[in-house]
Amino acid sequence: MTAMVPTPTSASTSTPCREDSMHGYYFEELEIGMCDFYGKTVTDADIVMFAGISGDTNPVHLNHEFASKTPFEGRIAHGMLTASFISTVIGTKLPGPGCIYISQGLRFKAPVKTGDTVVARATITKLIPERHFVELACVCTVGERVVLDGEATVMAPSLKR
Repeated sequence: MTAMVPTPTSASTSTPCREDSMHGYYFEELEIGMCDFYGKTVTDADIVMFAGISGDTNPVHLNHEFASKTPFEGRIAHGMLTASFISTVIGTKLPGPGCIYISQGLRFKAPVKTGDTVVARATITKLIPERHFVELACVCTVGERVVLDGEATVMAPSLKR
């Protein structure tokens, strides 16, 4: 029996390939409709560490007995932990390293619990050349369920310094 050997493929079109790998897309390389995503399975450790870093020790996130008496019937992850996955997409993938956050709007739709895999996706909806601003539609899902949506505006670095 022969082993199947994968054939090399071209570089992904969603990740820039450049000599300076610390840099993301430049404004001039961006197009409406471009999108990228980040997925993460939320663990108890993630929730506890986020509580420690943020100072948000609301018992709905940390105390099972308390949280079991809420409408969520158990502990839930911090909404801002889920929202931070959008920041991961924007800051590391699209536009990526070098971009600067201007604003973020969020609408929380459903809770995220330990063990849920959150997929955060950002899609470019508008480009504003005068300021090098990029507007993105943002959504986080667990399976087919939308748990958070919103919009972000960032400033992308320009080739025309």
